[in-house]
Amino acid sequence: MEIELGQTDGAAELIKDVSEATFMQDVIEASQEVPVIVDFWAPWCGPCKTLGPALEAAVTEAGGKVRMAKVNVDENQMIAGQMRVQSIPTVYAFFQGQPVDGFQGAVPPSEINAFVARVAELGGDGGLADAIAAADEMLEAGEVQDAAQTYAAILEEDPNSVAAYAGLARTHLAVDNADDAEATLNGAPAEISDAPEIEAVRAQIELARQAESAGPLAELRAAVDANPDDHQSRFDLAVAMNADGDVQGAVDELLELFRRDRDWNDAAAKQQLFTLFDALDAKDPIALTGRRKLSSMIFV
Repeated sequence: MEIELGQTDGAAELIKDVSEATFMQDVIEASQEVPVIVDFWAPWCGPCKTLGPALEAAVTEAGGKVRMAKVNVDENQMIAGQMRVQSIPTVYAFFQGQPVDGFQGAVPPSEINAFVARVAELGGDGGLADAIAAADEMLEAGEVQDAAQTYAAILEEDPNSVAAYAGLARTHLAVDNADDAEATLNGAPAEISDAPEIEAVRAQIELARQAESAGPLAELRAAVDANPDDHQSRFDLAVAMNADGDVQGAVDELLELFRRDRDWNDAAAKQQLFTLFDALDAKDPIALTGRRKLSSMIFV
């Protein structure tokens, strides 16, 4: 499967020296896809030597959401004249073929960063949200390999994408590979490692590992029916029910266990309930109702 997610094929694609021959392609046409910042400079311009590198650093940091074109006014006087560049440095931002923002002269780093961020926002997320939605649909439809390739491509564009890391880990869970799912999450940047989407997949990994050793449903149900105070069998029954896809049944058994003995095995029932809730979507009716019931029991 092939997808297009932007144009970050390295710094050479993000930052280019542009001439009169390439201005139309590298600025006007390119800005139809992503905003392009044009830096008009000259070798003899002192402030340009400071502004240019600062702009390049900010553009690189934007991770493909904006590009930069450098125009030497000494070598491209016609473009400078058409753009009415009267002094340098002069910076313009183009989007969808039109100049949309700009400034003249040297400015502090904070203003440079704010300018680049403002321009980058014009282009949205470069289609990443649509790509994530498409990957989610593929995974839901069982197209695991295609989904994994799409999530991986998204991470090349946005290494801090929480949704892509979580999605890629879920593709491993879809083929019963909890170890690779965990390794994927462990590779996520520290600043996103505690995101709710990441924590949800961690809970799913824990449940998947429990499922690997889940006992036989019929025997566990018989044990609980024979002795309702057999807490271990009830806990194991809940694990087995969840592994069998009966999440509601698992929650019900754990709530009953908590009602009978909330402190059993260091409050194992409550902790298992939290794991189940974390693994579900926050708006899932099972999670919402289960949390409400557990809360009412805790504060009785």
